[in-house]
Amino acid sequence: MKLRRIGDKVISEEKLYAAIDAILTDRENGATQGETAEAFHVQRSFVSFLETLGEVRRGSRVALIAFPVSNAEQIVELGKRYNLDLVLALSQHQRESIEMASGVSVFNTVIDTIEELIDYDVVIICASDARIASFERILAVNVVGHILGESPLRQDVEVDIDSLEQLIAAVVIQESQDTAAAEKPKRVVGPVQRRAGELVERWRK
Repeated sequence: MKLRRIGDKVISEEKLYAAIDAILTDRENGATQGETAEAFHVQRSFVSFLETLGEVRRGSRVALIAFPVSNAEQIVELGKRYNLDLVLALSQHQRESIEMASGVSVFNTVIDTIEELIDYDVVIICASDARIASFERILAVNVVGHILGESPLRQDVEVDIDSLEQLIAAVVIQESQDTAAAEKPKRVVGPVQRRAGELVERWRK
């Protein structure tokens, strides 16, 4: 346990970080700032201050999916730089490894992915023309396609990172403006980043 002495007070970093994590988790799970403040016996302004201090992006929930791509790591880093809620980039080799798994396993992963994506506001898809069309039919959300080629696409494609960045920037800016212009209904989303991370790990196994 790391302790800090400030004047006549001894502060536990572990206790402090645990309290902040609990407060933000409560907010992430759908509680209002007032409800969280009351539950943790702090002022509502303190909850607001924590959120402002740690804020990296405003706007809707945006996901980025790309396959099959040769520069998956670059795409993941780009998604992280724009603080997207979910980033999944797969090479053809990774895609084939998934396809070779048991039918039940693949089916469950696909269904869980669709269920997760339905709760997003915008899904950016880098894939073949037919795959993008499939996502548009299945998902009742705003799908933004970045076509990598004609289907069937069975080899890795190198995504133009500059073009993709321009697309992501345009989507993020537009969604931020839309959010500022009209208050969107609050959605109880649970621990978003944790769930997204778990989903990505399932695809990469």
